Amino acid sequence: MKLRFILCSLMAFGSVGLNASIIFHNPIKITPKVIYGSDDREEIFESSDSLMQELSRSTAAKIPNESLIFDGDSYTLKSKSLKEWQNLCSSERFIKQSTAATCSGFLISSDVIVTAGHCIYSVNDCTNNSWVFDYTNTTEEKAAFSFNQNQIYHCTKIIAREKNNETMNDYAVIKLDRPVTGRLPLKIRHAGKIEDDAVLTVIGNPSGLPIKITSGAELRDNSNPIFFTTNADTYGRNSGSAVINSRTGIVEGILVRGDVDFAKSSTEDCSVSVHHDQSSGRGEDVTRITNIKILSKAR
Repeated sequence: MKLRFILCSLMAFGSVGLNASIIFHNPIKITPKVIYGSDDREEIFESSDSLMQELSRSTAAKIPNESLIFDGDSYTLKSKSLKEWQNLCSSERFIKQSTAATCSGFLISSDVIVTAGHCIYSVNDCTNNSWVFDYTNTTEEKAAFSFNQNQIYHCTKIIAREKNNETMNDYAVIKLDRPVTGRLPLKIRHAGKIEDDAVLTVIGNPSGLPIKITSGAELRDNSNPIFFTTNADTYGRNSGSAVINSRTGIVEGILVRGDVDFAKSSTEDCSVSVHHDQSSGRGEDVTRITNIKILSKAR
């Protein structure tokens, strides 16, 4: 949850077998995310939650094809480090790690992924990007990543999509080029509403980093019928991440919007994470998974 006293002065700086249902609206302005309270992002190997570790295996990173270099029987990953990408101060976490992911997504059927609507605009996005599993530090922080063909998939069809700048509904359901093996689809809420006292975990790729488990988030506002707001420690490129009920392991929603991530340090020529206390800042918005009506129908 994201600390918000600012340490440095800020400058404002398959197959669900469904008919396609794609709704396009004017673009939503997508704002990145931040840290509330203490920074709760953890590597997979650091987490003590075995359930969330298992669910992380069904999380995929959207990575541009140009960042995946084929070398005969596998793909190597090329990308800037977090420090290079954002010119972060040396005090920041994860600054040496790669930032290859541009969005996150999660498996809900053998060949279907859910992500944010602003992560997928057209079939061209299917052509130019891959969905990569196991982009993660499973036992230690990796200096380099390689993937085999069973870890890399492409979308072939947008089953359903909405990105509405009035209601702020934001989701996409995409069909992969083939079934994913060896990973279980995540369980999702089909009806009803998340409890006001729910504790939440987010699994995805903050700032494009290898998968992080972000736990201990609280519900801030549960009143809007389209989305709810939490104080999860999430960043830009976390968009599309599964937001999971920590008690049940069921997906409650899709991370889509949040507060500003970084601001200039007052003492160095670099940037630092924005920190809020638990109850301040704008919070992070989560599209309710129950808004995707075709998923309820496919039950």
